[in-house]
Amino acid sequence: MITRFWLNWLSLLSAERKRPHGHTDFARTAPFQRSPQTPSTPQTIQLPPPRSYRPLFLRPLFWLILLLAAGLAGGSTRAYRVWQATNENLPDTSQALTFQRDGTVTMMSADGAILQKLGPASRETIAYEDLPDELIAAFIAAEDQRFYSHNGIDYRGIARAVRANLLNRDLVEGASTITQQVARIVFLDQERSFQRKIKEGLLALKLEENLSKQDIIERYLNLVYLGSGAYGVADAAWVYFGKTIDQLTVAESAMIAGMAPAPSLYSPAVNQEAARSQRNRVIRRMLATGAITTAAAEEALAADVEVSLNQPKYLYSEFPYFTIYIQKQLEQLLPPEQLEAGGLTVETTLNVSWQRKAEQTIAEATERYGRWQRVEQMALVAVDPRNGEIKAMVGGNDFNDSQFNRVTQAQRQPGSTFKSFVYATAIAGGLSPYKNYTDARYVVDGYEPENYGKTFSGDIDLLRALRNSVNVVAVKLLVDVGFDPVIQVAQRLGIQSPLLPAYSLALGTSEVNLLELTSAYGTLANKGVHRQPHGIRRVLDGNGEVIYETPNEWEQAIDPDTAAIMTWMLRGVVEGGTGGNASLGRPVAGKTGTSENYRDLWFIGYIPQLAAGVWMGNDDSTPTRGASSTAAAIWRMFMSQLTDDIPVEQFPELPRLGGREATVELQPVRPGRVVADDSPGQTASPGSGSSATSRTVSSQSSESSSSSESSASSDPPRTSSGGSGSGSSGAGSSSSRPRGTTSESTNGSGSSAPPKPAAAPSTPAPQPAPAPQPVVNQEPPPVAPAPPPAPAPPPLAPPAPLESPPSSNGGD
Repeated sequence: MITRFWLNWLSLLSAERKRPHGHTDFARTAPFQRSPQTPSTPQTIQLPPPRSYRPLFLRPLFWLILLLAAGLAGGSTRAYRVWQATNENLPDTSQALTFQRDGTVTMMSADGAILQKLGPASRETIAYEDLPDELIAAFIAAEDQRFYSHNGIDYRGIARAVRANLLNRDLVEGASTITQQVARIVFLDQERSFQRKIKEGLLALKLEENLSKQDIIERYLNLVYLGSGAYGVADAAWVYFGKTIDQLTVAESAMIAGMAPAPSLYSPAVNQEAARSQRNRVIRRMLATGAITTAAAEEALAADVEVSLNQPKYLYSEFPYFTIYIQKQLEQLLPPEQLEAGGLTVETTLNVSWQRKAEQTIAEATERYGRWQRVEQMALVAVDPRNGEIKAMVGGNDFNDSQFNRVTQAQRQPGSTFKSFVYATAIAGGLSPYKNYTDARYVVDGYEPENYGKTFSGDIDLLRALRNSVNVVAVKLLVDVGFDPVIQVAQRLGIQSPLLPAYSLALGTSEVNLLELTSAYGTLANKGVHRQPHGIRRVLDGNGEVIYETPNEWEQAIDPDTAAIMTWMLRGVVEGGTGGNASLGRPVAGKTGTSENYRDLWFIGYIPQLAAGVWMGNDDSTPTRGASSTAAAIWRMFMSQLTDDIPVEQFPELPRLGGREATVELQPVRPGRVVADDSPGQTASPGSGSSATSRTVSSQSSESSSSSESSASSDPPRTSSGGSGSGSSGAGSSSSRPRGTTSESTNGSGSSAPPKPAAAPSTPAPQPAPAPQPVVNQEPPPVAPAPPPAPAPPPLAPPAPLESPPSSNGGD
């Protein structure tokens, strides 16, 4: 009844309001009167029909206004209650002056030992008086240009940010002041909620009431996270530039300030171009605010981005190369908010015992071989191929002298270690290890590979060519297999660096790093299953909950039969070829590698449970006087210390070589011009071979980096007086074909017609299993019991000790 009364009342009230004020409807109150001038003719007056009025409660606009009013009233009430409750529970803002972070990042080894603790606190607090004016101005220009004029909340900045975000339809600009950021760092967590934002604003207002601007900016510059484990500007100056803050230039100050919004994006250790762009933006803002002169701005903008990464001060890590690698991985795996919150426990894959043995091995090898072989740096890494876990990592001789990690950061030419991928592609394509090639002078499209010692071996099968690291056969095989298949197989095995489709690819001229090369060989050890190498197992937060875990992903990179055949062939390299110094008295497979002029010396080897790689060289790429056989000896020095920890395990049984189905489609190269001898001459010097054949060598040959290895002999490694090459002097078999004849073809395969491959071994072998399809995020395939070992090719010579310096001539 009451409701009906009010609705009727509202309807009548609305009708009354529609009538004009001061108007009288005389047609309704009095009869019509004619004036004297009006004609006597009767007239009919038409009155408009009365207007109909809808009640307010039937109008949508009424209800819309009513709902908006109710919402505003309710929202205002709720906001007031939240503000009142928040304001009553605000902490004492004086705590900001003595605040220290209580979270830490603790790194644990695989066996639970603490590797390092990174406290998310400034390890060097700088007073306001000691902060350079340019550094303060850089942060104000980058983060809060109205810092000295607002009271903790920049309402104008909020409006500007809202407008910019609406115009860009994305979150492109924030409006948090420096005072708000101090409030969030000291008193709040990273929760994203309406109540937390209100609390942040109220705390900012209270901080401005109780603290001076100098106190607030001092606290901010000492607490802000700037990436790479640097908390505060003092840490950042040391970590990125190896300087104290009073030594920073304007450009360096601007770069540090530019990292504050997102260190994972703008850190020069992550992306130098992004860091440069952000730095220049800060410099221009400093110029616009009058903090620096035009001349200073021009000088800062022209400065190069020169970064010298250092470990944060007052921290110690026994294995700094590995722990810094883990820090960089954390920045890629976790958002900045979680890193800044701290309280994290990182479970790594490192085996502390093996790591100490690896570092001791590198130290002893440096003292033993470094000086007389003119090798300044060495690096070593060990990876478990069954799960991709990094077990040991030594990135250089002395971390205090150089923080550059030569395992993960150095891109070097792999030399003959890359040949394994060419051979693996050929085997996967259905070729037999006994396929014959002629090792003789060969020029393809102007590119002429040379063997070690510039000698040739004549007819030789792939098994012996890989064992003796024959360059000519590797290039001919690449031509028959094709660039793209080799590149694709190498990438599936674990090579991530760009590979150039060139004839010199077979000799390892495309640069890679030691970690990915070792991981690729580990794929062969793991029956063709590739596991991405990693150093972090899990990350736990302060409550012990897992916030990151390495995904259990794997891929069948090549079929198991190809992996088993390649392992059998690479065993021949160790047990009778260029890798003899790596022999352990147990099944070992591996490959040596040497780049042009002995600039890079490699050995990558593996047993079923562990793959390890050794690199030797100089950071400036100057030639050495060493040999890849030295790298093999260092590999043996390290691995021989682990034999008590790793039981002997056999490699998979050699599958049937004949009648295999190809699992990779070959795409032979069609060269434009080929010059190939049918049989070897004595040397490959200019003018050798038939007088009827011209020597065609174009500028393409300059990109060759012929690798050089020799089979192990009783002589120590010696420096070659000629160009680098690979193969063993006199290791080739005698050819029954006439010498001196040459063949010249165009648009051919590039290799002389080889004889038919030898028949497969007469001993029965099991049928090859079909290659499983690539699988991601699945449990690994079940591991069958290890079959009996495959017979390795007979050794040619025992490994030679390396005790005396090399002579002035000779080779690898």
